[in-house]
Amino acid sequence: MMRRFNKLVFGFATMLALLVGCQRADIPPPAPQSPPLVSHVTLDASGVFHVWPDSLYPIQAALDAAAENATHKTVRVHTGTYRPQHAGFALIHLLARHDGIRLEAEGAVVLTAANQQVSDANLPSHPAIVNHVVFFGDGISEKTVLCGFEITGASGFVVPPDAVTLDQESTHPVLEEKGAFYYLDGGAIKIFGRSYPQLLDLKVHDNTTRLCGGGVSIEHRDLGTGAVVIRNCVFVDNRCPATGSAVDVLEGSSAIIENCLFVGNIANYGMDTVKQEFGLIYNEEHGSGALTVFPRSQVEVRRCTFTKNWNAVDDRGRGNVYEHCIFAHNDASDGSRKGRPYEIDILDARRVKNCFLSGKQGDLRGTIDSSSNRLDAVQPNFDDSFQPLATEFVDVGYRTPDKPTRQE
Repeated sequence: MMRRFNKLVFGFATMLALLVGCQRADIPPPAPQSPPLVSHVTLDASGVFHVWPDSLYPIQAALDAAAENATHKTVRVHTGTYRPQHAGFALIHLLARHDGIRLEAEGAVVLTAANQQVSDANLPSHPAIVNHVVFFGDGISEKTVLCGFEITGASGFVVPPDAVTLDQESTHPVLEEKGAFYYLDGGAIKIFGRSYPQLLDLKVHDNTTRLCGGGVSIEHRDLGTGAVVIRNCVFVDNRCPATGSAVDVLEGSSAIIENCLFVGNIANYGMDTVKQEFGLIYNEEHGSGALTVFPRSQVEVRRCTFTKNWNAVDDRGRGNVYEHCIFAHNDASDGSRKGRPYEIDILDARRVKNCFLSGKQGDLRGTIDSSSNRLDAVQPNFDDSFQPLATEFVDVGYRTPDKPTRQE
């Protein structure tokens, strides 16, 4: 099984050739891009770059201007919906030269992959016209922050791989060959290579991919010296045919996930097709979860709530941390898997502590210590924001942040 997985990651030349062939007739290549409008981007008196819906320049131009500025690295996007204007790889991208930028929303700001006026209504990916809404490439440190946005609209669009022209300044031999996950995973956010951004106060909803990671896909490829931080985020109604409907932590990757809510995320509904197209078999009997953690991957998950997903968490890593989390009724299966849905499928549960599991099949493998966790199906009695009202849950699970995270 793992040989097939590794072959998909590193031996995908044939798959990409087929992908280009089947998409070329349907999907137009990206339109030629004009030079970045960096000259139009100006700083305010406090040293912040601003973007409004009616700006002369897009968000990417502001990011590029901040990248060129040695001192001022905050880009603030104001209330509105921002969408791609032509087919491409991502709505916005942050590469090594963008390291240290803080991209934050001011008001209700939506970043979407969809543009109905440009998309071909005959394509199954309509109305999306980019693979990913946000792309973080190699060379991004924890100083880079994405904060306060609503991210939506991905629906499995795939631009021809040879049309992806991102200027990757930072290189490593392991990253030269991009592969299926680079193009097909991470509808809302794709994180690739040595990249460890902070994702704060995001609402990631209604994104779909061709393969895995409907919401976020993390692909460090065993090069990691840090971890992606995901804090105070909400993942709702993201979908993918394979693994990790909300967050997919691919082999050799790392993430810290704190105070996040996962509701209605559906994975593994297309595993039969994935098996046929890509030769990928994974958790064939019971399926995967809203959060999938692959072998050799590290996660720390604290104060999170998982409910109404098609499975909550499947984790094949070692020594991973789950503390003060709620797993409640993650049984939104369509019956296509042989086994019943579950709350947690974890091989190494030594560091699962103070968690509550309320479901028909909570601890799939029977690895969780019942003396350190509650496995007796006690009900959290969620309010409209999925915060538990039952007194037993006073220090457990997701809570709505009092205020958005802002720079000190």
